Amino acid sequence: MAPSKPASGSTPSIPPGSRPRVPESVIEVPEQRLYILSLGVACQAAKMWDLLRYWLWPSDEPQHFARKWMFVDLLYCTFLSWLRIPRLRYSKAVVVLQIISLWLFDGLTFGGISVNVSGGWGHSARSSGCIEVSSRTSAIWDYLPDLGLPLFYGGRDTHLLGQHTVRMSPISTAQLNPYADTFCLPNPSSHVLIPLLLNNTNPTNVKYTLTSLAYSETLKSSGKIEHLELSSKELRAIEQSRVDQLQLVRAAARKDQDEYEYDDDEEDESAYNAGHGLQKTQYMTYIRLNKPGTLRLERVVDQSNVDARLVYPSEITVVPCPRAEFTPESADLVKDVRCATPKIVSGAGEELQLEIEIFGVPPLSLRWQREVGHKRDSFMVEGIEGPEHEHHSTDERRVSNGAGQRAPTEVRVPLTVVLDALGTHKYVLESVTDALGNVAVAGQHSTSSSAFARKMSPEQYRILVATRSVSVLRRPSVSFKHCGHGQPASLLIGSEAPLTIATVDADTADAPWEVAVQYEPPQADDGAKSSKRYKGWTKTFETQGHRRELTLRASAPGEYTIAGIKGQYCEGDVLSPETCKVVERPLPSAEIEWKKIHECSGDIGVSASLVLHGTPPFQVYYRSQRDSEPAREVSKTFATPRGELTVQPDRSGHYSFKIHQISDANYKKIDLKSDAIELDVHPPPSADFAGNAHGGRGKKSISSCSGSNVNVDVELRGTAPWNVEVQIVGPKGSETVPFRNIKTAKKTLSLPIPKSIDKDGGSFEVELVSVEDAYGCKRSLSVPGIAVNVRRILPTVKFYGKADQRHITVLDYEQAILPLRLTGEGPWRVKYRRQDLPERVQTATLRSLNDELRVKAKGTYELVEVSDSQCPGTVISGEDTYRVDHVPRPSAKLSSDVQSTYERFNGSHILPAICEGMNDHVDLDLTGRPPFQIMYNIAKDDGLGATKLLDQPTFSSIQPRTRFQLRTSEPARIYYEVKQIGDAAYPLAKNKDAIIPRSERLLFEQQVLMRPSARFKNHNRLSYCLNDALAAHDTTGSDGVILLEGTPPFQLTVSVRNLAASEVHTETLELSDASWRLSLPGYAFGSIGPHQVTLDAVRDASHCEQVAPDPLFRTLWVDVAETAAIVPFSRREHYCVGDAIPFQLEGTPPWTIGYRANGRAHTQEAQLSPWSAPQHAPGEFAITSVAHQHKMCTTAVTDLRYTVHALPAAQVGHGKRIVQDIHEGDQAEIVFTLIGEPPFTFTYQRAELSPRKGAQGKVLETHTVSGVTTREYSIFSALEGTWTITSISDRYCRYPPTQQDGEKSR
Repeated sequence: MAPSKPASGSTPSIPPGSRPRVPESVIEVPEQRLYILSLGVACQAAKMWDLLRYWLWPSDEPQHFARKWMFVDLLYCTFLSWLRIPRLRYSKAVVVLQIISLWLFDGLTFGGISVNVSGGWGHSARSSGCIEVSSRTSAIWDYLPDLGLPLFYGGRDTHLLGQHTVRMSPISTAQLNPYADTFCLPNPSSHVLIPLLLNNTNPTNVKYTLTSLAYSETLKSSGKIEHLELSSKELRAIEQSRVDQLQLVRAAARKDQDEYEYDDDEEDESAYNAGHGLQKTQYMTYIRLNKPGTLRLERVVDQSNVDARLVYPSEITVVPCPRAEFTPESADLVKDVRCATPKIVSGAGEELQLEIEIFGVPPLSLRWQREVGHKRDSFMVEGIEGPEHEHHSTDERRVSNGAGQRAPTEVRVPLTVVLDALGTHKYVLESVTDALGNVAVAGQHSTSSSAFARKMSPEQYRILVATRSVSVLRRPSVSFKHCGHGQPASLLIGSEAPLTIATVDADTADAPWEVAVQYEPPQADDGAKSSKRYKGWTKTFETQGHRRELTLRASAPGEYTIAGIKGQYCEGDVLSPETCKVVERPLPSAEIEWKKIHECSGDIGVSASLVLHGTPPFQVYYRSQRDSEPAREVSKTFATPRGELTVQPDRSGHYSFKIHQISDANYKKIDLKSDAIELDVHPPPSADFAGNAHGGRGKKSISSCSGSNVNVDVELRGTAPWNVEVQIVGPKGSETVPFRNIKTAKKTLSLPIPKSIDKDGGSFEVELVSVEDAYGCKRSLSVPGIAVNVRRILPTVKFYGKADQRHITVLDYEQAILPLRLTGEGPWRVKYRRQDLPERVQTATLRSLNDELRVKAKGTYELVEVSDSQCPGTVISGEDTYRVDHVPRPSAKLSSDVQSTYERFNGSHILPAICEGMNDHVDLDLTGRPPFQIMYNIAKDDGLGATKLLDQPTFSSIQPRTRFQLRTSEPARIYYEVKQIGDAAYPLAKNKDAIIPRSERLLFEQQVLMRPSARFKNHNRLSYCLNDALAAHDTTGSDGVILLEGTPPFQLTVSVRNLAASEVHTETLELSDASWRLSLPGYAFGSIGPHQVTLDAVRDASHCEQVAPDPLFRTLWVDVAETAAIVPFSRREHYCVGDAIPFQLEGTPPWTIGYRANGRAHTQEAQLSPWSAPQHAPGEFAITSVAHQHKMCTTAVTDLRYTVHALPAAQVGHGKRIVQDIHEGDQAEIVFTLIGEPPFTFTYQRAELSPRKGAQGKVLETHTVSGVTTREYSIFSALEGTWTITSISDRYCRYPPTQQDGEKSR
């Protein structure tokens, strides 16, 4: 029902209970439907897979498919209803109906619902035998009809069903404690489960006796015998309790597995069961026992009230579990610690007395181990007896030595150990074993109920009572570190000196340590015993945690002595060096003596003689201040106590110098009380050429390209004004030039060039001779001079070659090399340009006189400017241009003789149309350097408005005019496009990327007309009856259809030839369609036999010549026949289901046979003769008609009638899989059910039992019974095996059919 739409202008309101569970904002409704339906389809696919497994691959194990899929279908339908998805929402009644329908389907298909319609298959077994019938065979599938699909029967043979298996039941046995395990009771409130292994029996009653242990003062046992009995209900209760307890233990173990290792008898029980695999006939049950004693198995009775055979031994003794632990007197709750004696290095050298308390059935054995450091030793003590054993006589001992004959006793055993090594001595009790072989972990079954034990977990308390630990500690020793005799510690004034006291070979378990230190002050300067400034003391210091070193902060000089050391447990020894002397270091000082440095111009600086006191190296800090400028601080380092400090400023002025601080190896920047020195400094004059490195030795070089003077820059120092003398040194002499009254520190001097050099060029040198300052102080100079290179010939540049030779022609992708001629000294910088682009000037750097320019673009190149390494130059006029040309690329065009129409729209030349297969060409005019290579594209119309590329060939030509062959092999509009052209200069092999632009390509096209053709669509023979007209019978098939190709309308000439009469009938038809069905109504067949129809000629509107016809599709044969007939091969009147009745057909195929089966009419076509009619159902079968040539020439048949009988069937055990167990001396009845028309003959066989599932064993015997007139037959047998039927015959038929029957059918 479609949802109603809201009224216009109103807002629809959806109640909250109607909205989908999943909001549409998360998943849209169509996607929700897709997901939930996909899930449903996946579930049903999985159900189909389980259905195939259930029926095709049966298993004896219960698989519970019905219950599983009932639950899945219920969950799916409920979940779908809960989601409230639109269009998938149903009422509650519909949902319930869906669930019931799916459940019914699951129950019927998977055997959950069984239908038993057989009549009494459950024959009572004799004696103790039983019959097992597989429930799967009685499901609804067994009663569905056989539709020819063996899937419904799981691949079974429906005619020979069932099997009866007889098995000889083995002897039932019962074995107590089959794996010879030992059991003990941990405490009086606990119990143990004694396993009872049963084979081929299901017990209903177990009887046993329990005999108490021998009389004991501890247990107060009377030694009586108890008779006990367990029913099947009690055994099941014990098993259920065991399973429940096992699950609880596993859950607790998973929860607490990170805290401690779980150890319980029930978990041992699960490991016990998992380690012993049971056979299919075996079953394990348990007897619960909660008190000690000897359990003897007396009788086990099964459901048949038959006693099981008891396997020896049939008794087991259960005693209290043994235990072992240290006595409370020796098992201290804290770890014991002992100290090594001073003279024993390896250990304490004393003995330790321990006592162990052991309980159990004697004789007992004890395992324990000793661990000292990383060395572990294990020991075992056996034959531990109680004190009462010593008072018994020899005969009493012999009687009580049997297992379980003695009562448990408690023994105290002394254990003496020697502490002979340093480290932790750990004594651990591992396990105790009693006389019965019960092994218990020491301390596991402790009976202590003290308040301290209740505060601890069982595992912690077990470790406590089974472990004794003693630590033997090494005596600590102590000494000073990095300080001792001859190596005193330094103490700076106002600070503290760290003194390190280190322990040697001390155990961390003894930490922290207390160290006693005594301080003795130094002697006074006047020789007194001690200084009044410091007082002696004795203090105790403690180390931090487990640190082995202690740092003492000494703030006073003197001697510090270690008086003793004591750890947490042990006292120690003091090692050397035990005394550390602390010496106070004095502050550094200096003795200073200033001196002035004087020369001709006055004081030029100061020097200070220094005597330094302290610890070298020293660093002296002084301040220098000029006039009112800020003071500048400078430092200098001295490695020895004596040194000299010299300061000579570069500038004149009033200076002040003062040494104010000093540093040595111990103190940094200690202030000094010293006087300052002041003086007026006049530095001596000096001069140097500008640009020279100060103090350097290399000469600077400059160049002069024009003029009679050269300019040189000079830098001056000292007091202005200055007088400078400069010497010019030429190749033939020298000249000194003075310069007076120079007032600036940097001056440019203009020096004359010597005349001999000025005229022809050359080189000379300039040297500074002397400088004089304002005070008249004159100094000679020895600074590096300047070398001057004078050039009077300027560099030039030109293109090499005459005017008519300065051009070059290259390929358009190659570089052109333009030769140059240069003068001057390299390297040169040449600027050039193309005359067609004057604003774009390019620069090239050249390094040889005959260098070259490399260019790519064509045009005329012009030199603009040149300069060498020293001077700018000139370009030689008239030789400053060079022309570069490119070799033109080849081209192609249509020759003027070619007839074509040019289409400006796409630039194509349209050639005249031509018929398919005719030869045609065009001439092309080529320009370039032969030989030529032409690459072009060939394409055609694809009929959809686009083109399809056919080929991309390449052809060569050596002449400027070449013939271009056109493609006319197929009808279409063919396009030709010249893509690339190569010649001798531009071969295609080297110019693959040089493709002609699409707008410049040569394009021409031509329409190739299709040649007309006519052919039959197929060469299937046509069938007609006598006197029929040649007209189309079937208007839907392809027989007799003629296909025409070309340009309509068509003229088709057809001829019909009668081979029997040698007559030919010819007609010419006008057709406008591309296909025509053969139809000549004016022609009738006058005689029987083959006729030949031939397509003689065809023409279309293009007037092209007809295509050569294919002889195979040019002609068509027509068969003209009389009426059809059918003849049987055999005279039999009775057949069986599955037989095929053979017939001989007369006429022309195909034949159409009409028949009636059980009153229903059918028809069937036959392509070959003879033809067989297979029989699928019993009843009457009759042939009614036969026709040939597509149901033509029909003949009625009235005398072919047959009777078809059903195949006989046989069943063993009414078609069920019966498994019957019998004992020796009993017999089993095997019932055979026979279905069919008596009398019957059947064959049955007995096969041995196969150990493999689904496989048949070896056949032991085979029997054939004949002349049976009843429908049920029985035999009795006391043998073991599987009975099945292999064949059955009744009055008419046999199953399975024999080879002779098959031959008769054929």
